[in-house]
Amino acid sequence: MRKTQNKKSNVPNTYSQIHIHLVFAVKFRRALILPQWKNRLHMYMTGIIQNNGHKLVQINSMPDHLHILIGYKMHQAIPALVQNLKSESTKWINRMGLSKETFAWQKGYGAFSYCKRDLSYVIRYIQNQELRHKKESFLGEYVKMLESFEVDYNPEYLFNELI
Repeated sequence: MRKTQNKKSNVPNTYSQIHIHLVFAVKFRRALILPQWKNRLHMYMTGIIQNNGHKLVQINSMPDHLHILIGYKMHQAIPALVQNLKSESTKWINRMGLSKETFAWQKGYGAFSYCKRDLSYVIRYIQNQELRHKKESFLGEYVKMLESFEVDYNPEYLFNELI
């Protein structure tokens, strides 16, 4: 049995272990996240996650999208967390002048839950994005994720700004 003596839950006798893999894209799936500053973006987003009371497990990005695996705490709704991540990182990228054009995230996101025993797989999956995308597009990857989780989706609306 594992006990924590100094950490208090917001609600007595409420415990959880939830891991969420978040995926979202740059607006219009444009390749705006550059290698020169992507690690700074990861550190900034890590700070947002931690300031919201969650734990970053793994983060990686490609020029057109981002993957984040977090230890999720139930005090905040997932949409509120994603909104905070997107809005604060957008402001930071634009304020720092990191992108040659105005940066924005695409509307929408994917949120997929994993059990603890699958974390090493998900961590490697996120770490190996560069290798994966030598063979597969982001959209192809995302559709596979939706299908493997049996998520109903309309292909017309997959990260499409026209919605």
